[in-house]
Amino acid sequence: MQDPHVLFEEYAAKSRLKMTPQRRHILDVFLEQQGHMTSEELYERVKASYKSIGQATVYRTLKLLSGSGIAKEVDFGDGVTRYERQHGDDHHDHLICENCGKNVEVLDETIEKLQAEVAARHGYKLTRHKMYLYGICPECGKG
Repeated sequence: MQDPHVLFEEYAAKSRLKMTPQRRHILDVFLEQQGHMTSEELYERVKASYKSIGQATVYRTLKLLSGSGIAKEVDFGDGVTRYERQHGDDHHDHLICENCGKNVEVLDETIEKLQAEVAARHGYKLTRHKMYLYGICPECGKG
């Protein structure tokens, strides 16, 4: 697997963009994070160690990270775009509580196999997919 720094630098060059110190720092901070985060959350973490980076720079760099395959946009149906690591992480699906917004990452080989079988029955070869399962989490279901 290619180093994410090299991958991002190659993507930036292909897009005729320079690998600036700001972009490199945003990449480094993003790679340190676990789970899902908004551009605002990443901006706050970046700003803590690099005061002169603006929010627009973080947002544009996140878009570049998505385009390069390092980050992936996720939408839990609440109108907020979040980002998670895609490069080097196993594929997973999400369970999302419609009440409190809690989400759980699910890695289930049976589901993955079934998705491939369904695609094959229809003559498709899967290249990628997203699956979000919505419901009520155990804590919210107690009431």
